[in-house]
Amino acid sequence: MFEHLSKRAERVIAEANNIAREYGIDYVGTEHLLLAIARDGDGLGARILRAMNVDEYKLQTVVEQLVKKSMEDTWVFGRLPGTPHYRNVMAMAIEEARQLESKQICTEHLLLGLLREKGSVAEVALGELGVTAGKVRAALTHVLEQAAKPSRPGSSGEFPAS
Repeated sequence: MFEHLSKRAERVIAEANNIAREYGIDYVGTEHLLLAIARDGDGLGARILRAMNVDEYKLQTVVEQLVKKSMEDTWVFGRLPGTPHYRNVMAMAIEEARQLESKQICTEHLLLGLLREKGSVAEVALGELGVTAGKVRAALTHVLEQAAKPSRPGSSGEFPAS
């Protein structure tokens, strides 16, 4: 895998492979990566989705409907072949991490990469659920600003959903 992935991002990518296998699919697509981010639970990507009222069940419902409509070409990536969209998402996640001056690629970078990959199952599913790159960037900016501030008693550390 990539040498700069955070441990959590490595686990999420491994979980995406497991999810693809659960579906009996012989490739890893953006939809599997998105479901793995949501399933992760504690990662920033999952927390941002939850703040936007998007959980694994909602994503799974939309993804299953979308996947029935079309199947994509595959590209070999890691243990299971990955779709061309999946490959592009990984490249964009690296770019997002660099732009945010992160030393590691984390779930929030993967989520932003998914949102940038126009026409992918994950991007369409997120769009149907009202999740946009702008909303995710705003939530991420809020979290980063809160992390930079000294902690105040009574502050929740949560971020806005819009």
